[in-house]
Amino acid sequence: MKLRTAILAVVLIGAPAIASAQTTHQGARDGAAAGGAVGGPVGAAVGGTVGAAVGLGLEIPNAVIGSITGTNRPSVVYERQIVVGEPLPSQVEMYEVPGHAEYRYAHINNKRYVIESRSRRVVRVID
Repeated sequence: MKLRTAILAVVLIGAPAIASAQTTHQGARDGAAAGGAVGGPVGAAVGGTVGAAVGLGLEIPNAVIGSITGTNRPSVVYERQIVVGEPLPSQVEMYEVPGHAEYRYAHINNKRYVIESRSRRVVRVID
């Protein structure tokens, strides 16, 4: 019973961190690390599975990334940190991603960020 409680705690505590994962691979790796720290091998297995499942829902289509990296918009300087999972500040301009209305992008401090159109939430950094 204690093991189940520990695993549940890992999943609930680690879910926000896992949710910011950018791919299933990264989500599985981060979830397994968090689960293993608390629940040992069983916790690692559960955390890896949960992390992969959460990461799966966050994968960005390759066409979106390709169209963003192929653009030549000037990079703007922004002094605060841009965080994946957090909304993009309203003063930062977003650009359309052709053929993908659910996404926008911003070019800040020489990095491109994929943004959810509706929420302005940063979902991925493209270096």
